[in-house]
Order: sequence, then structure tokens, then C-alpha cells
Amino acid sequence: MSLRKAYFLIFLVLLVDQISKIYVKTNFILGEEVEVFNWFRIHFIENEGMAWGTKIPGEYGKLILTVFRIFAVFGIGYWLADSIKKRHSTYLIVSIALIFAGAAGNILDSVFYGVIFDDSTNNLATLFSPEPYGTWFHGLVVDMFYFPIWEGNLPAWLPFFGGKHFMFFNAIFNVADMAISTGVGILLVFNKRAFPKN
Repeated sequence: MSLRKAYFLIFLVLLVDQISKIYVKTNFILGEEVEVFNWFRIHFIENEGMAWGTKIPGEYGKLILTVFRIFAVFGIGYWLADSIKKRHSTYLIVSIALIFAGAAGNILDSVFYGVIFDDSTNNLATLFSPEPYGTWFHGLVVDMFYFPIWEGNLPAWLPFFGGKHFMFFNAIFNVADMAISTGVGILLVFNKRAFPKN
């Protein structure tokens, strides 16, 4: 796979990711939900940028996370360029490009959204607001895709979880998250093709 094709894939993922986030941010109030199907909803939330809303504690936790991600993206970018230069498997290059695009997409939220949007609580956010909700490197990541495919109480005979309330799938995510998950999934499922033996 050529560098140009990898760039195009990254650009496409970033474009769809940012368009979807800006649309949701400027058309939904925080917590608002639209049911597309009974198993698929658009549900607007914001978080610090870690899985399931996890935070790094402390005053500088968000800044540490954002800076770490920026360094990680530079590392992934080097891995991508090196893999293309050495003509590695297309499976590997596509995977790295997807992971790079996903990480970069969430970094854009973290770096810029705090200074270009106002607050989404109880009102629609305004793009390029004169009263932004945050500062540089302290933006919140926008998530919206929600697939509550099944919800109910598990049978009592199941070990450990029997009789407890359970929902599948309760994570809310965005296009960038999907790109990262798809890239990692390709590496796991097609491991032998992504890393062929010489």
C-alpha cells in the first residue's frame, strides 16, 4: 500500500469523524438521544477521552492524557511510514492507518474543542463561540453511537452474573473509536497476514 493511499484513508476517517462530531455538538444538547432503531441510538455525551469515561485524577490529568496521546500519534506515524517504506503487508498498513486516524481524531477534540465550542449543557453548542467552555488541550471528546442491543436480567443459574441486570452493548463511542477498534481487530484476526514470517 502506498503512502498516498494511507494518507487518503486517514483523511477520510478524520473527515467523517469530525463532521459527525461537529454535527452532533451543534444539533444536540448534552444527553439528548434520538432512536434510529430500537437497537441503535444517537446519544450525545462528552468525556475526558478515555474508554468508558475513565479519568486520570488530578488537576493535570487531562493535560497529561492529551500530551501522551500526541506523543503516541507521532510514534504510530513513524511506524506507519516505516512499514510503508519497508513494503510490509497491506493488512498491517491499513491497521496502523486506522489506529493513527482514530487517535488523531480524538486528539483534535482534546486540543481544540475547548476553545472553539461553548458549553453543550442545556443548550446547543456554537462553533467558534466567543465564550468557549474550556482551554487549549482541555477539550472533551464527543461520543454519539449507542447500541443497546439487549438489556435484561441474566438467568439465575449463570455463575457469577446470574440474576443480575445486564446490558449489551452499553458503550457510547465515535468514528475515531471505531477506527481504532477496527485497526486493532484487523491485527488480531489477521495477525499472520499482518506479520508474515520471512
